[in-house]
Amino acid sequence: MVKIYKICSASAWREVEGSGMYRGSADDKRDGFIHFSTATQVAETARKHFAGQQDLLLIAVNADALGTALRWERSRNDELFPHLYAELSLEAVSAVHEMPMRSDGSHAIPELEP
Repeated sequence: MVKIYKICSASAWREVEGSGMYRGSADDKRDGFIHFSTATQVAETARKHFAGQQDLLLIAVNADALGTALRWERSRNDELFPHLYAELSLEAVSAVHEMPMRSDGSHAIPELEP
């Protein structure tokens, strides 16, 4: 089972828990898909896009449960990134991890499954 990861604010995730669906961040909506990272891409994604932001969560998702709406597309550093062209159902979520911010503005990343 392949895992992919989404970084989002704790407040946004609380809304998801009430509705059962994640519709994406403002950036996701602008781009037309939900941005995800692999386990090896999470740290760079956090550094590049979330430095200095507090109260972040890392959402682990079963990629196999997303079907054909999940596409692997070239992005940063010409790497393949998972992009979901649909809403994310809570049924595909396998874990939610806190990402505490360190004093330098970076985030602690939990040990992740590939």
